Amino acid sequence: MVERPVWRPAAAREVLESRAQLLAFVRGFFAQRGVLEVETPVLGRCGVTDVHLDSIPAGVSAPGFSGGWLQTSPEYHMKRLLAAGSGPIYQVARVFRNGEVGRRHNPEFSMLEWYRPGFDDRQLMAEVADLVVGWLSCERPETLSYRAVMQRWAGLDPFEASEAELRARCREWMDDPQLADLDRDGCLDLLMSFAVEPHLGRERPVFVTAYPASQASLARVSEDARGHRVAHRFELYVQGLELCNGYWELTDPVEQRRRFEADNRLRRVAGKPDMALDEAFLAALAAGLPDCAGVALGLDRLLMLRLGCGDIREVLAFPFDRA
Repeated sequence: MVERPVWRPAAAREVLESRAQLLAFVRGFFAQRGVLEVETPVLGRCGVTDVHLDSIPAGVSAPGFSGGWLQTSPEYHMKRLLAAGSGPIYQVARVFRNGEVGRRHNPEFSMLEWYRPGFDDRQLMAEVADLVVGWLSCERPETLSYRAVMQRWAGLDPFEASEAELRARCREWMDDPQLADLDRDGCLDLLMSFAVEPHLGRERPVFVTAYPASQASLARVSEDARGHRVAHRFELYVQGLELCNGYWELTDPVEQRRRFEADNRLRRVAGKPDMALDEAFLAALAAGLPDCAGVALGLDRLLMLRLGCGDIREVLAFPFDRA
């Protein structure tokens, strides 16, 4: 029996109005601060190497070109604009991630991403707080380290705990055969998701900072007061919901290439295909990415928080099952 398609939108009229108000608020926020709105491709020649992100292949067939990927983020293209001298920029982008469906995930979603030349991670956190507080009318966020939140809610020090201790703690959510496939960062990610995240931002919004260097992705790394190598990366949580991910951006093309290659090694271990390195992006870094900080913020989730919605489907006109 063929299932009849649902033609009606999932989101109510008042939700559509609130989304329009949010977009107007975002554009007004950045216009007042002299940040330029840009557009970059939704369809690109390269995907991403990140082992935790799965790009959606596009299957383009055109003279001189085939393949392509729907973009998981406008990051690489926006950094190419920065390297070309764009100055501060932002974008409201449609982005795509394979395998992500649930109360907080849809394969296609709206992302607000912006970059501030001359800013470090702390300065950008202040601007993120201005935007979020302005829209949600909430308290300004507090700031806690990754180490502090893991100690408080997972009951261990993420920098000092042995892998055996991490696995023992993870057994509350996974059995031994499943744990065998997790490395140290995999265990930490599981603990963050199940033991820590549900508690974050319940009383007031909270920035989590100083992630382990192994989770730096595209962020700079330095040593903290205890001699641990930590990433200049932050995430903002409101009511247990991760809202954004930001970096004081890495500008070293050699180190970035090394990280991409390390990602592909992890992908092979995880049984995932290697992803071609984005050589145009690496060339832009080599040409000179300005000292800057950048952040990606989920607009659908920001709208969920404003409206008190518990499921992303409530704020999407046509979630994937109705698209």
